[in-house]
Amino acid sequence: MEKVIVQTNSAPATKSSPRVNGNITAPRVFLIDESGEKIGDVAIAEAMRLAEARDLDLLEINPVGNPPVCKILDFGKYKYESQKRASEARKKAKVVETKELKFRPVTDTHDYQVKLRAAAKFLKQGHKVKLTMRFRGRELSHQELGLALLTRGRDDLAAYSKVEQPPRMDGRQMSLVLVSTCS
Repeated sequence: MEKVIVQTNSAPATKSSPRVNGNITAPRVFLIDESGEKIGDVAIAEAMRLAEARDLDLLEINPVGNPPVCKILDFGKYKYESQKRASEARKKAKVVETKELKFRPVTDTHDYQVKLRAAAKFLKQGHKVKLTMRFRGRELSHQELGLALLTRGRDDLAAYSKVEQPPRMDGRQMSLVLVSTCS
């Protein structure tokens, strides 16, 4: 059996690196010039010649089009601007953390109130809150006490939140996830 190795000098396009100049493999492309005017369907050699004449690059904008869409532009400037846009988007993105508060079925009223105030503060800040009921030993046979405490917490925090995940058992603990309605 004979092995055949095929080598290409063009890297496949990925989300982070679009095809540029000689890496474009399509025989014909739909060309857009640097000012945004549509030139139309041209051969790849003609598109490359136009880009080189203007001392710019040929960038494949939409590789899945028929024919693929290419634009004449300065690739270095394009990369710089796209990195700048991505950086701005990361700055504006709001990070939502999940804060977890742990209870036991025997949690006293005062301890419950302290944790409830903390949960309300987290919800007002826009975070998710996970109320977890941990069962130890024989407490596992009284899951209704834990469910009652979680239900009470859900009802007490209803002004600031809505239920994202209803109470459910996971091993020896029961949890409930609330998401903030405050913005």
